Parts: sequence; C-alpha cells; structure tokens
Amino acid sequence: MQTSVTPTHCPYCALQCGMNLTPAPEGADSVVEVVERADFPVNRGALCGKGRTAPALLSSRVRLTSPLVRNAGVLEPATWEEALARIADGLTRTRAEHGPDANGVFGGGGLTNEKAYTLGKFARVVLRTSQIDYNGRFCMSSAAAGGMKAFGLDRGLPFPLEDIPKTGCVILVGSNLAETMPPALRYLTELKENGGKLVVIDPRRTRTAEQADLHLAPRPGTDLALALGLLHLVVAEGRTDEAYIQERTSGWEEARAAAMAHWPEYVERITGVSVPELRETVRLFCEPESAMVLTARGPEQQAKGTDTVGAWINLCLATGRPGRPFSGYGCLTGQGNGQGGREHGQKADQLPGYRKLDDPAARRHVAEVWGVDPDSLPGPGRSAYELLDAMGTDIRSLLLMGSNPVISAPRAAHIEERLRSLDFLAVADVVLSETAALADVVLPVTQWAEETGTTTNLEGRVLLRRQAITPPDGVRSDLDVLHELAARLGVEKGFPTDPEEVFEELRRASAGGAADYSGITYLRLAEENGVFWPCPAPGFPEGSANAADAPLSEDAEDAEDSAFDVLPDDPARDSTERAHPGTPRLFLDRFATPDGRARFVAVTHRPLAEEPDAEYPVLLTTGRVVSQYQSGAQTRRVDELNAAAPTSFVELHPRLAERLGAADGDSLAVVSRRGRAVAPARITASIRPDTVFMPFHWPGEGRANTLTNPALDPTSRMPEFKACAVRVERAD
Repeated sequence: MQTSVTPTHCPYCALQCGMNLTPAPEGADSVVEVVERADFPVNRGALCGKGRTAPALLSSRVRLTSPLVRNAGVLEPATWEEALARIADGLTRTRAEHGPDANGVFGGGGLTNEKAYTLGKFARVVLRTSQIDYNGRFCMSSAAAGGMKAFGLDRGLPFPLEDIPKTGCVILVGSNLAETMPPALRYLTELKENGGKLVVIDPRRTRTAEQADLHLAPRPGTDLALALGLLHLVVAEGRTDEAYIQERTSGWEEARAAAMAHWPEYVERITGVSVPELRETVRLFCEPESAMVLTARGPEQQAKGTDTVGAWINLCLATGRPGRPFSGYGCLTGQGNGQGGREHGQKADQLPGYRKLDDPAARRHVAEVWGVDPDSLPGPGRSAYELLDAMGTDIRSLLLMGSNPVISAPRAAHIEERLRSLDFLAVADVVLSETAALADVVLPVTQWAEETGTTTNLEGRVLLRRQAITPPDGVRSDLDVLHELAARLGVEKGFPTDPEEVFEELRRASAGGAADYSGITYLRLAEENGVFWPCPAPGFPEGSANAADAPLSEDAEDAEDSAFDVLPDDPARDSTERAHPGTPRLFLDRFATPDGRARFVAVTHRPLAEEPDAEYPVLLTTGRVVSQYQSGAQTRRVDELNAAAPTSFVELHPRLAERLGAADGDSLAVVSRRGRAVAPARITASIRPDTVFMPFHWPGEGRANTLTNPALDPTSRMPEFKACAVRVERAD
C-alpha cells in the first residue's frame, strides 16, 4: 500500500504526461488517485480525462488477476505453474514440428523499454525466431522511414515540445491534438499568443482545426500531392534557401524536378484545396524566420506514407528549416512508448540502440552483450501485418504481449480468423481484451503503477515510471513471465526480473548506436525530468550517436569499456561534470548521414491503393475520440470514459446524409471490399461530402478496422488505414 506521493507518468499516449499518485480516500474504487505534477515540463500539471482516470484500471473489478487456460473450449482459472508450462509446451512443440520461425512474437507500443528489450531478446535468443514485430508498426513507421532517408536518424520530434510556441508557423498535417493529446494543445495556443501562425491540414474540421489560422481540407490520401504542390510554389516564388541547400543538403535537383511536375492547378484537382489556399499556406510558412511541419497518422498511415513524409521533409529542407532554432520537421508519435518500443528490439528488422539486424557490426555488438554467437541471431522477419496474416500457415504459435489486433489491425475480421486458426496462442495483458479472449493461455500482468520501468516519449525524452503500489496477488510482471519461459525453454540466465538490471544491460546494448542510452541511469532519471537520447556514456567517443551502425575501432571499444567502469552509482563520485547532458535538439551542427548532409528524396504523387468507384463511391477515414484510446481495451472499462463515448459512429456530411435519407442517430452500414460495419449516424458539415469518418476503438458490428485496407507502404510496411473506398447505406 502506498503511503506517500509517487511522481510518475501517465500510461497512455506518447506525451507521457507527468503525474503524482497519492493514497486514495477510504472507500474509493482504486487504492491511489492522480494529483497534479506541475514540475514536469511536457504537461505542466495538465491531464486529459484518460490520464486523470487511469487508476480505475488498477481495480480488480476490471482487470485480470489469475492466469486462464482453455479447457474444452472455455477459458478457466489456473495456476501460474500450469499456465507457464502450457506456453512452454506449445512453443516447444511448434519449434520441434515446424522450425523456429513457426513461433511468432507480437509486442506492443505500451511496453516499457525494459520489456520491449527483453521481448526482442527472448524472440531471438530463446525462440531463435525472426518472426517478431509490434503494433508500433501501425503508428509512425512511415515517419521513421522518411526520417531515416532524409536525416539518417529517426526520433519523433528532433526538438522539445517547448520549442513549438517559439516558432513562426506550424503546419500540422493529419493530427487532431485536441482529442488525441489534449495537454499538447496548449503549445499551439501559446504559438498563436506569441504571434505565430497555425495551418491545420485535415479532411475534417476538428476541434484542432478550429484553432487554425488556415484550415485545408484535402481529399484523404492526397497529402503527398499537397506537399509537392506547396514545394512547387516555394520554388516558383523564389522562396528557397539556396545557401542552406548548398551547404547542408544533397539531392535537391532531382527533388525540385519532381515537385515542379505538380503545378498548383493540377494539385487543386487532386486534393480539392484551392490554389489561393496553397499560396496562402506558402506565405504563412515562408515569411517567418522559423517554421515547422508536424505530421501524424493522417499522412503516415497510407501505402505511400514514407514518400508523403519525404515530401513534407523536402518542403522543410528547401526553406532551410531542419537543424535551425525553433524549426524543422517532426512526427507526433502516438503510443505511450512507441518510440522506445522499436528502438530496442521489438521491430522485425532492428536490434537495441536502433541498430539494423542485417548489419554485421550491429550483430556482433549486441551478440557480445547477450553472450551469444552473432551467427545464431536470426535475420529480419515479417512486418506486423504480414506476420499476423501468416498466422495459421507459416506461423503456427504466437506469444502476444500488450496488443489487441482483433480491434487494431487492418482487415480486422480476417486477422481475427487468422488468430483463431493458430495451433497455439498465448497472451499477456492487463485485461481480457478481444484478442486475449481467443487465447489458449492468458497471463495477468502488472501495469504502470505496479511496476518500475522507463519509457521514451515523443520528444525522445527517456522517463522513469515508478512503482507506487503492490500488484494484486496472482499478477506478475512481463519480465517475470519472460524469465520463467526462458528457463523452461532451456535458457536459465540472461533474463533478469529486476527492471533496473535489465536497463543496465540495455545501456550496454545501445551504446554507440543511433539511439544511445548508455549515459542514462535510473539515478539520473530519478533526479531529472527525463534525459534526451542520444546520450552516450562518459568517455564514449563523441559523435558516435550519429554513426549508428559503424563498427567500433579498438580505441572506441576500450573507451566503451572504461566508460561503463565508472557508471555504477557511487555517492562519492562527482558525475555532474562528466555526464553527457543528453540531446534535446538534433541536427544543429550536422545530420546523422555519412557526409553530415540532409538528403532530399525525389517523390511523386500516386493514387490511393483503393480509389472510389461506382460500387464504392465514398472514402472512409478513421481516427480517435478524446475519451477512448487505441483499441479501447482499457478505456472501455473505465465507467467515466465509456459514458462519454460509449459507441462507434459514422460521421458524414449533410449532403451525403440527404442522399441516403438518413437523420442523426440512424443506423448506417459502411461497406468495403473487406466487410461491413454498422454504427449510428453523426451528421456534420465539418467533414468533406465525399468522406465519412469512423473511430476505431470498438469491437463488434461497429469495428471500423473491419473495413480498412491492408495495402502496405513498400518501405515502412505501414497499412493504408487512413483511406479506403466504401459505400454507405441505411442499415435497415
């Protein structure tokens, strides 16, 4: 039982807002309550309803407190011994009968860094499978791929949020901060109070768009053409920063030629955004000394998401923004630890420290930390959707932690069928999600207030979540689960259950990588409001954080060893002078490319993977509402949140409603080539007449992802969640 104030962080989105936990009054449903923590700079005490009500999930009334195993088709309570034995037997049998890659592992963007790191290590060292990915693939993988191409490094925001109000203009593309990250809206409010301009690009006039100086409402899936049209005008109006282009970039000629093929009238026909609006956007963006482009899921969750991000980055580079004060390109990561989750090994092609799995030097470094032969590490595996799609065929058993693909995956009815076709499914989660309900074994695991661990927010700020309360009897941590399973599968060492011990190993594994955490310790995180990576250990060669996959020289290896010799916490050691301060702002001197220059990437507009036609004449786009989060597995169990947003809905324009003869609240069916969803109508002029919107938090007949298109971006392997062809009809 907690007896004092515990400073920690919200379990939901990538803001990772600071909060304090104190004992709840006697008779309350939870043992703790949330109070303001004004000292944390990201939210400065502000919290949305989800963060404020987060302790409700700690109640035994809504969460799992006992392992479950399936007997005669029914999930029944079981002992931990029985549940773990069943999982070990299932994974062992699958490997023996079908080979190591028949075992799949699927993680979540809400897992702490320690859990994500251990899960990736477990897949590659214990199971020896290449088949691991995570639901963060559905979050910002296109922005990551675009950032890597342009800058040589992917970090959601290359500057802290506090820089946003200090810039001259923000173009916000495909983000509704007012509902997805409400405490962050204050940065846009302060921007305007300081005289800066806000341009919001969204096919819906959202609560965020209502704050804008200029709202552009393009047809879904045309953000790439829009960005190219803006760059065309920048060139035509002589607004490029030629000195910056010459000194800090490469590839401009090809990118410029591609943009010049997208003249304003052509772009207007594609996007529906008028030429005067295009010209006004360019004026607002180019006239101030500083400006930013921030993208989110709107432009990224497309089968051309990487190219779309690249086009917005090209606009920033051509006007000399990245690497200058209060300027540049950034991505607003969505999931709580979506950033850290892929940096340390959950992603199919990555090793800890943001190292590439197919790079020999990276494999040697991580294998040495893990005490294994580099050749024993499997190669890159399938991306998230491809992994899920292979269930029941190539992949026969799946270990899943902290994800609910029955609701969150595209073409969700198909993915549900694939899950049901598995020989064996084990799920570790806090609640009995729709996916967990299909499992052969379900393990109840600890959550945010019941454990200590680190997360990395959308700024690249590494944070310490502190344990405030003891978990209920019958509940264990994911680290305990992986430790026990590893032992049962023949690997008795290398999987500690103490999160700080795991983090110490993570530091070694990340050292010298792009996402270098080696200079970060729990002691520092307890004393500071987070530390921005890259943060190399004392004595580690400067600049190593920008040389992500370069092999270490003998001198560098010696420096690495000596650096870790001084890292254990010692009160007598004055580490203040030697400690790397972290890197709040990237690219001020050089980009993380071999020559230090940012790279333009020539891109061109192409249609959606699925354009409307006579049978499916309307576009569907999806998103979130303020009172629910992701698949809703947790927030739908909080009475206050569920009362505010109890069900899905279909948002449509009055003109479309008139054609259908539909009124507010009427039951509408939205039908795509993949299935049918039914929800009440919500009629509003704030959406384009050729578009309907559905939130994706609910199961059953209102499941929006039953409809969405799994067409994949060729680089990021991001599915095209944000636009697919549908028809809308009265459900009766």
